[in-house]
Amino acid sequence: MISIQQFTFNPISENTYILFDETGECVIIDPGMYDAEEQNTVVKFIKEKKLKPVLLLNTHCHYDHVFGNKFVYDNWGLKPQFHKGELYVLQAMPGYVPQMGLHYELSPEPEVFLPESGKVNFGNSQLELIFAPGHSPAHLCFYAAADNFLIGGDVLFYCSIGRTDLPGGNHLQLINSIKNNLFILPDDCRVYPGHGQSTTIGFEKQHNPYLQ
Repeated sequence: MISIQQFTFNPISENTYILFDETGECVIIDPGMYDAEEQNTVVKFIKEKKLKPVLLLNTHCHYDHVFGNKFVYDNWGLKPQFHKGELYVLQAMPGYVPQMGLHYELSPEPEVFLPESGKVNFGNSQLELIFAPGHSPAHLCFYAAADNFLIGGDVLFYCSIGRTDLPGGNHLQLINSIKNNLFILPDDCRVYPGHGQSTTIGFEKQHNPYLQ
């Protein structure tokens, strides 16, 4: 069984997730820690739980989701894994993030890129890859079928959807991703988004004003 620890970090209030199971192996998804206090929070949690980080995953490469990639690499030797269609998004960041008044430590680039479908494994656990572009050009979500939850990044939110006005965004594509790739999951599947509170697939089918 996978346990989920959520942290909300950085000036954009991004949700960072650590998933771990009974083996003690853990996956860090979308590390958004921005300053020393937030970095220390993650280190403390991993030490207290006696966890071993084995994977660093990014749903997509917008800056608020990768602020901590360099820190994770420096501490645990993990390079990020994401879909190759996000690489140019990552590479563009040094050119504009500092102009926003934000501090950005250069993320390492992947040695392994994730495909549009397939699985990643850690410990005794497995996450299915779900390709859901629209908010960003090659966004992935991570579905834990055995535990029926989704780490959804910035695709589907509580009564909302990801913004599509950023480079590589496409509103129609995002709607199609949600309806065709996420709404096929069980109604009681819990969705843990990149911002804000969790929700369920069934609730969003019924109540999300963008998807009626």
